[in-house]
Formats: sequence, structure tokens, C-alpha cells
Amino acid sequence: MISRVTQTTMTQTAMRQLQSHLSELARLQDQATSQKAFAAPSDDPAAAAAALALHAEQRRTEQYARNIDDGLAWVTAADSAITSSTSLLSRVRDLTAQGANDGALDAAAKEALAVELEGIRDELLAQANTRLLGRSVFAGTSDTAAFAADYSYSGVAGSDVSRRVSDAAAVRVDTDGAAVFGVGDDSVFALVDRIAADLRSGTNVGPRLAEIDSRRTAMLGVQGSVGTRQAQIERAKEAAVQNSVSLESRRAAVEDVDSVEVLIRLQAQELVYRSALAVNARVLQPTLMEFLR
Repeated sequence: MISRVTQTTMTQTAMRQLQSHLSELARLQDQATSQKAFAAPSDDPAAAAAALALHAEQRRTEQYARNIDDGLAWVTAADSAITSSTSLLSRVRDLTAQGANDGALDAAAKEALAVELEGIRDELLAQANTRLLGRSVFAGTSDTAAFAADYSYSGVAGSDVSRRVSDAAAVRVDTDGAAVFGVGDDSVFALVDRIAADLRSGTNVGPRLAEIDSRRTAMLGVQGSVGTRQAQIERAKEAAVQNSVSLESRRAAVEDVDSVEVLIRLQAQELVYRSALAVNARVLQPTLMEFLR
């Protein structure tokens, strides 16, 4: 059976084909200018769902990166304070060893040692009250200074400050000031006070050397723990950077287009559209007069 083809049928078919070519040309032009594989989720629902999941994971990784930077600031501040404190305690030991030599020092010399020791005590107290963005790094969640003038400790047991560095890991970033400096009469501050008092009273300070060594050993032990947590956070930072690069690569593969490929396809589609226009202009006769020619 032969179908009847009219001028109207040919015109409508040609218009549909031209519109299809023009739509594809517009789509490719939009991709070339936006560098995006799709403009709306309806263009590619599967790719859009994958892109949304990747964006969510990227936001989560960025939050972990911020947590890691903040956590590193905490442990670095604590490590620096403990390092300074151990150096000060070494000076305390040197002064105490000098003061233990009773035969070579008179009262004025011992008073000078006592005054210097009190200055070091104040420096130790300042290190113990180290703050980061208004928060004490040695007092957990407490908003006040870690140590008061009477050497009492403001930290509360179990009130640790932690930062989540990955989906599976959270790291403690504060440091127990009581473990580093001691509390009250058992604190390093009180120890220095007793040494200064012994020097002024003429008491032999030689036995205090063992107490200094014990306190310094405790400081170094806590510093080792801080260093372990710092290394863990730094490893988490490396993993976060690698994950961020991987996610960006995967996102680009889903959302972005190959510029060269799109330009080639755009030129090819433009050629198809121009060819269709030329063919239809020759085949379709818009008026009876042109047909009679």
C-alpha cells in the first residue's frame, strides 16, 4: 500500500527534524559554555543522584579537614607548652643542684636562687594555663583557667575535648593538666615553692632533686601521649587530602564534560543542522508560484 505524501506532511516532518537538530545543538552549546554534563537532574537522573552523593561526601570530608586543623592546633599548643615546661623544670633542677651545695653559697646567693625559682614557677603556671581561642588546652571543657592561684585544677574528669577526624575515628585533642603539672600540694608549682622555702630556711634541697625528676618524667610521659595523638591526626589529615582528591576526580567524571569532545560534537551538530536547512530549503516549495517555476 502506497501512502499519500502531501506538501503539508513533508513540511511537518521537516520541521520536526529541524527542531530536533536545533534542540541537540542548543544542548551541546549549553554543555560547551557551562562545562557541565547535565543542566537539570531530569537530563540524567542516575548521574544526578551520583553527583548529589559525591557532593555530600565532599562536604563531610571538608568538615573533617576543619576538625583536623582545629585538633592539630590543640595538640600542638599542648605539646609546645609541655616542651617549655620541661625546659623550665630542667632549669629548676640546675638551680636546686646549685642550692644543695651549702658550702659554696651564702644567704644572699640562696635568696637569689629562690627568687629565680619563684619566677620560673610563675612561668610554669602560665604554661599550664595556655589557651587556644579562649579555651584552656589543659582543662578539658572548662571555660576557666586550668590552674588557680592556689594551684587547684578546674578540669573535670571525663570532660574531654574530641574532634572527629573520619567516619570511624574521633581523637582527644585536649590534655589532662593534672597529669602534667599535678594538683595542689602535689603540683610542680608547690614543689618549686617548697624548694624556694627550703633555700631561704637553710634546709638541704638535695632530696628535692628526686621529686623534680619524678615530675619531669610524668610530663614527658604525657607528652608522649600527646605526640601519639598528634601523629594520628596528621595521618588522618593525609587520608583526608587523598580522599578529597579522589572525590573531586569522581565528581568531575560525573558532572564535567570533555571540552574537546563537546566542541567536536558541537561543530558536527552545527554542520548537520545547516545541511538540514539547506536540503529543506531546496526540497520544500513555500509557494505555488515558486513551484510553477
